[in-house]
Amino acid sequence: MNSRGAKQTLILFIVLFVPVVGYFLLKTGTNHYKALPIFGEKYTEKTIVDNKERVDTIYHRVGGINFQDQQNQTINDSVLAGKIKIVNFFFTTCQTICPKMSTQMERVQKRVQTIDEIQLLSFTVNPEIDNVAALATYAAAHHAINSKWHFLTGPKNEIYDLARRGYLVTALQGDGGPNDFIHTEMFVLVDHQNRIRGYYDGTSATAVDSLIDDIKVLVKEEILPKKRK
Repeated sequence: MNSRGAKQTLILFIVLFVPVVGYFLLKTGTNHYKALPIFGEKYTEKTIVDNKERVDTIYHRVGGINFQDQQNQTINDSVLAGKIKIVNFFFTTCQTICPKMSTQMERVQKRVQTIDEIQLLSFTVNPEIDNVAALATYAAAHHAINSKWHFLTGPKNEIYDLARRGYLVTALQGDGGPNDFIHTEMFVLVDHQNRIRGYYDGTSATAVDSLIDDIKVLVKEEILPKKRK
């Protein structure tokens, strides 16, 4: 084959093969160069640095966590500082969406169990029933690694306020009183700066597959750069 024929073959290969590879990467979720969105209200803040005006975007952040887990350990903002969190809301006696969510969270745990920077948080929305002992039984039934997956209980009004104003999982108003009830299938992905980066249907294996892909994005975005320093 002469040089002209070789060049034509190479061009034909690039035209036909490269788009196929690009399509495959997009379909299989292995393209992790995308940037995840940041959810919640944001505002700008102006400061003066070295006599120059700087405009920073301030994003919604989740805070105010101070609850007991299935081992009766206190899990608070200090314990979770710098961690990536996957969060959901459930209750142990639920027979509808909660078993599906907990099964899917087991899948997530299996995929992230060796990454110390990731924590799973499941908040009960029925703390009157779900005390530490009840959570311990439920955690064991779902093969929870106690240092990785925390089932949390505490004052109902504080949990519900966190669900509404922190994790933004419901737009319905309420006061966390006896007649207030939150029941949501959402998994929430929160980065190490406590910013919300994604919502996923925790009853859907397909949606949780997307969550697992997005966790990989955050690991690359937040953990690997720090380890290279």
